[in-house]
Amino acid sequence: MATANITKRSVDASKARKADSYLWDRELPGYGLKVTPAGRKVYLVQYRLGGRKGRTRRVTIGQHGTVTPTFARAEAKRLLGEIAAGRDPAAQRDKMRADKSVAAVLEQFMFEHVRPKLKPSTAEGYQRAARLHVLPSLGHHPIGEVKRADIARSHHEMRAKPYQANSTLAMLSKFFGWAEKRGLRPDGSNPCRHVEKYREESRERFLSQAELGRLGDALNSAERDKSCSPWIIAAIRLLALTGARRNEILTLRWEHVSEEHKCLMLPDSKTGRKAVHLNAPALALLQTIPRLEGNPNVICGEKPGHHLVNLEKPWRRIRKAAELDDVRLHDLRHSFASVAASGGQSLVVIGKLLGHSQPATTARYAHLADDPVKAASDAVGRHIAAAMAGGITGEVVDLPLRRAAPKPNP
Repeated sequence: MATANITKRSVDASKARKADSYLWDRELPGYGLKVTPAGRKVYLVQYRLGGRKGRTRRVTIGQHGTVTPTFARAEAKRLLGEIAAGRDPAAQRDKMRADKSVAAVLEQFMFEHVRPKLKPSTAEGYQRAARLHVLPSLGHHPIGEVKRADIARSHHEMRAKPYQANSTLAMLSKFFGWAEKRGLRPDGSNPCRHVEKYREESRERFLSQAELGRLGDALNSAERDKSCSPWIIAAIRLLALTGARRNEILTLRWEHVSEEHKCLMLPDSKTGRKAVHLNAPALALLQTIPRLEGNPNVICGEKPGHHLVNLEKPWRRIRKAAELDDVRLHDLRHSFASVAASGGQSLVVIGKLLGHSQPATTARYAHLADDPVKAASDAVGRHIAAAMAGGITGEVVDLPLRRAAPKPNP
């Protein structure tokens, strides 16, 4: 065990090793310096309660550079004085942390982790779940007192919306795991563990040819009477023609459009960098979209220089006019895939068209991809049945007879 007087010189001379190393002060027992493998140097106090068999505890004073050796020594003396008087500074620290409300810690979580580290769409979902579901139910609870029963009750209250209930539960699990890493809850105390998710029934809504026709008529009507901006109408048409995700179209910039390669070169999407292939109608549509000077976005919003943010409100008007009240914007993506599958495209091709990173995601369209095979089987079956009934309605093609093998010479 390395010992020395902890001064600026001895701290500067301490080098990082493969594992955490410690330097203990000769004059002040229990006062030390921890050096991590990354070179981080932290002042601390270590003590034992209840004699030699008691539990060893540590209290961090601060990181070298943030606090000086002089301040750290003075703080160590104060803490060791409290310990000598029978108090437990680590327990007091834990209690102060545990008394912080879920609302306060959640804001810290959003500031330190969600906003800087997650994709904007994911961060938006986290903040919406916190605002609508977590804060009203759990916001006033101390972070250290939230139990599994509290999470289960909140989850049960959202049972009418199983998808939102499950996504909120997943967000809370991440949140409490983060709180453990920050020392705001004991390790392994995540109250979301063993709370069972609701069963989610995947929704498959595909537009028929007649419904696509009604959608086209509604868009043409909105274009004629100017009830929607040209960018709103273009966004909906691009979603239908490309199968792209909503935010991929709304945040699309002209620099991402490659007419030479006939695709959209997206630098970032839900699955990372992605190319969205453009068919002839989509390319023709892009050439008709008006460009605004100073705005790099394909789908311009009302705010100068920005893209369209909210497509839901105008979409509700369009779908009402088309008598498609149960159709979501995301169903246009499903419809794109269903047309591809029904046209005989393989699941591999459909996955590439949609930019799926996992084959399992495309598997939902497997039954549609079987449609051409089923149609062929049905045609063959009808022909054979008619022949067997003596009512041949089409040309029967004789199969070539297998030539008998020559007999071996005796």
